[in-house]
Amino acid sequence: MNQRIICMLMLALVSIQGLGIGAEQVAAADVENPLELTLPTEFYAVVGEKTTIGFDNIVLTKTPDDYRFNVVCNIGRTGKTSWAVTPTGEDVGKHTLRVTVADASGKTLGSAKTTLHVVAADAGVGRTIRLLIVGDSLTHATAYPNEIARLLSKRGNPAWTMLGTHKPTRAAKGVAHEGYGGWTWQRFVTKYEPNPDGTYRKRSSPFVFLGDDGKPRLDVARYFKEECGEQRPDYVLFLLGINDCFSANPEQPNDRIAGMLKQADILLAEFRRAAPKAELGICLTTPPNSRQAAFEANYKDRYSRWGWKQIQHRLVQAEIAHFGRQEDKRMFVVPTEMNLDPTAGYPANNGVHPNTAGYQQLGSSIYAWLKHRLDLADKGLKRSAK
Repeated sequence: MNQRIICMLMLALVSIQGLGIGAEQVAAADVENPLELTLPTEFYAVVGEKTTIGFDNIVLTKTPDDYRFNVVCNIGRTGKTSWAVTPTGEDVGKHTLRVTVADASGKTLGSAKTTLHVVAADAGVGRTIRLLIVGDSLTHATAYPNEIARLLSKRGNPAWTMLGTHKPTRAAKGVAHEGYGGWTWQRFVTKYEPNPDGTYRKRSSPFVFLGDDGKPRLDVARYFKEECGEQRPDYVLFLLGINDCFSANPEQPNDRIAGMLKQADILLAEFRRAAPKAELGICLTTPPNSRQAAFEANYKDRYSRWGWKQIQHRLVQAEIAHFGRQEDKRMFVVPTEMNLDPTAGYPANNGVHPNTAGYQQLGSSIYAWLKHRLDLADKGLKRSAK
């Protein structure tokens, strides 16, 4: 192993250990992994719906085109910048997938594996479900909640209701959420505005109320009672992290990430108390636009594409390690960072907000996770009926 690889590996391990994360928890990557190839342990696809793994999204490098990616899986095809599959009915089930990355000489620089779950198009049919989506400006834009609604409205799906107080004019019929531009995990936990002006910029968290002592307190049960007609969601999706960590030091983001995870734990614990049967899906923070020019258009010279890429990659690693393997607590990682094309899924002039195609990919990833959960619920019912 040459000196450069040793140095990069030591930096990666220091970064991970600084968050209290064991190296063995970060995806299924080999120890010698200078590009920090990172995959979630599982991802999902639905028959007839395309899903991809964008190679730029799973490694930490300024120049992904300099490397060769090889994907071994019994379904799907590998292209220059991504692996993709549109499953058929014959593909339903579990598939092991391994990604190996090498340099131009063919030297292996990392390898990681994950499991793809392909779900039938009619998983969950005949059921009735309630969803709640919590997020920042990506949710506020309402494009990916609209896409989830479109997909759930196709034949073979459950009847659905979206809970939430935010219903922008661009929301499709039945679409609602709690998504607000610029918001963070902490703002949902603590924000109380005594003099709201009717805009999302000057309002309280939908989950924060004045208590009997006149002090603001986080009270999700009261939210369900007063804003949702006592209805509890079956699934709650959280897509946050960009505003929490965007301005962190790219070379030392660990403290900021750890602070975010602490606030996330507070909100998730309160949701678990108020809705003990709900399944909580934590969406992995989405990747940046591949173009530095997009960051210059938004932020001039204040923030760079590479700076946010470093933070976002570390953040995804931390989210996988922190929230993964908690299925017994009805908490799940939703792999929303792989299927979003960092070039075709973004406009040329925006660093972190996708275009229509990108939002559709984001919605499709969440839909696939939902269908997987519904499929498992269906199978559980069939087993219990025997």
